Amino acid sequence: MAPSDGAAGDEGLPPYLNIDRESHPAVLAGRRSREAVAARDKQAWLDNFAADGSVEDPVGPSMFDEAGVGHRGHQQLSEFWDKTIGTTEKIDFVFDKEIICGDEVAYIGKIVTYIAGHVTEADGVFTYRADADGNLAALRAFWEVAETMASLRPQ
Repeated sequence: MAPSDGAAGDEGLPPYLNIDRESHPAVLAGRRSREAVAARDKQAWLDNFAADGSVEDPVGPSMFDEAGVGHRGHQQLSEFWDKTIGTTEKIDFVFDKEIICGDEVAYIGKIVTYIAGHVTEADGVFTYRADADGNLAALRAFWEVAETMASLRPQ
């Protein structure tokens, strides 16, 4: 049996063969997250997360997370926003590929960040996991700090 493209007549197929790309909970949670970032709306971004939601951006140790354990819960997420997203002028999400599995979605592409008259491009894989209520349970960003910093240039 060939995988479904979601066309009419696919009723009765298991969800993994009939993915609803427009209303999948992780797709929606990820979209809300990116829209809040674009709107510079910290509260909407925080409200999109589950109470124990987490961010690892980037995954592993970095200048934003020396221990590499991520940021969990609204207080830590608020602090993460202040030291990362809140310091930028604009962030563009340029995703080339979407892969939906279970309660998660992964995007392959890049995040372009504008800050203090400069721009960087972080090539990577960016994942969003939704909980049973459709809230963002985890946001993980796989990008290399050194490669991203090497892309730094004036706007």
